[in-house]
Amino acid sequence: MPELPEVETIVRGLNKLLFEKTITKVVSDTNKSFPNSFDDVNGFLINSKIMKVARRGKVIIIDLSTNYSLITHLKMTGQLIYRSSKQNFGGGHPNDSLVGKLPDRSTRVVIEFSDASQLFFNDQRKFGWMRLLPTVEVPNIDFFKKLGPEPLESSFSLQEFVGRLQRRKNSSIKPVLLDQTIIAGIGNIYADESLWMSKIHPATKVYQLSKPKSKQLFDNIRSVLNLSIEKGGSTDRNYLNAEGKKGSYLDFANVFRKDGQPCSRCGTTIIKFKLFGRGTHICPNEQRLIK
Repeated sequence: MPELPEVETIVRGLNKLLFEKTITKVVSDTNKSFPNSFDDVNGFLINSKIMKVARRGKVIIIDLSTNYSLITHLKMTGQLIYRSSKQNFGGGHPNDSLVGKLPDRSTRVVIEFSDASQLFFNDQRKFGWMRLLPTVEVPNIDFFKKLGPEPLESSFSLQEFVGRLQRRKNSSIKPVLLDQTIIAGIGNIYADESLWMSKIHPATKVYQLSKPKSKQLFDNIRSVLNLSIEKGGSTDRNYLNAEGKKGSYLDFANVFRKDGQPCSRCGTTIIKFKLFGRGTHICPNEQRLIK
């Protein structure tokens, strides 16, 4: 599943490409991938204009002029690919569909625009979906109601960050960071990176974090996410950016997938181990577990 920077990279690219395009036709091959009624599609999707492409957590939201929104979750193997006579942009699972002839066997939804351009939603494993909902109802669906705040929003404060961590004060810090109900969008790569930057062992209990360490972690989460967005995401095998190019963040990563290599701060060999079922990377010298 993509992490926040990968989805944000796709959203920023598509927001420029799709703005004010008019939808003239929609074709889907399965109700699982496109669980929307014929009446809703014809009443609120066809002939609507795209007003904005945004993100909440790891989910893409396409707002329409009809006050409806098309909610898209790429899951593990989803893709959104825009094609016109002059442009070929795509983001998602890096297989040949990004550059091959479309539609193909993985195509679940095709959206056609008045200028003859098209948006393809491909998904090999059929775990992803596109749902059409009234825009005012989007925040109220169960998926979004459970999501924590966005870590990059200006309104997300250090005080709120600390308060949300304290909901699981007896838990280890890494699984708390990965808990999407605590904070939205942080995945394995950026948890490892921000903890390394903060010199915090991933198994450290939340209650053991001092105020200065909590502040350091808060700042470093935002820093590492912003850097990854700037670099076009990490891809981490499964994701390409909105121009179909691999993200470059892992070239700048300090600890993730660096096991066996020297720590860039102290030279100690980076190690990898399992923590609550997740591959975890640390510098054993810089990130010592508090007893």
